[in-house]
Amino acid sequence: MTITMPPSLRKFALTAHVITSVGLLGSIAAFLALVVTGLTSQDTQMVRAAYLAMELIARFVIVPLAFASLLSGLIQSLGTPWGLFRHYWVLAKLFLTVFAIVVLLSKLELIGYAARLAAETTLSYADLRAAGLQLAIHAAGGLLVLLIPTVLSVYKPRGLTPYGRRAQHEQRTPSLHPYRDSSSATNLRPVHGLITITPRRAYMFGIIVIVLHLFILHLAGGGLHVH
Repeated sequence: MTITMPPSLRKFALTAHVITSVGLLGSIAAFLALVVTGLTSQDTQMVRAAYLAMELIARFVIVPLAFASLLSGLIQSLGTPWGLFRHYWVLAKLFLTVFAIVVLLSKLELIGYAARLAAETTLSYADLRAAGLQLAIHAAGGLLVLLIPTVLSVYKPRGLTPYGRRAQHEQRTPSLHPYRDSSSATNLRPVHGLITITPRRAYMFGIIVIVLHLFILHLAGGGLHVH
């Protein structure tokens, strides 16, 4: 069961998800370009500027876009017939996005460390290169990981989860008395304007609250470090 969204709101949510997802890919590509510049440039000022810009892009562009992409994707799942637990490709998108965000948050400390090295009076090329190589590998890997959800969104490969198969079966064989309580003869009619809170829906809202909480912690603390 999904929350029915008006067509205009559904289009707005889809637009927001596409913009944040594409923006996330573009910002990671820009981050990767800065890492390569920091590793290959012979100009000291260029190296310093590259690593300092990397920290700004990571904290104030990549992280907000990552959370926005995840949140808008969850809203899309709630408001469309695709659902979140019905199709394997939707679950794969969720797990890959969450995995990429966890890795990103865990590398914020390394990004900050590289920026501090670049800001020092005496530039330590050896330490910067070691940090830059790690960041280049993770940025390239993150870009590839996040390209997979994009491909899945376009092709939407078939494959229903066990929950999806049960939900599909229930939709094809509706009960003759959908609002009749089995323990009484009283008909229970839906109350218009209210949303029934099912366990799955409560779980989904919990995920959204956690995502928002992590994002607020990132903004309040200047970056959330996951060790």
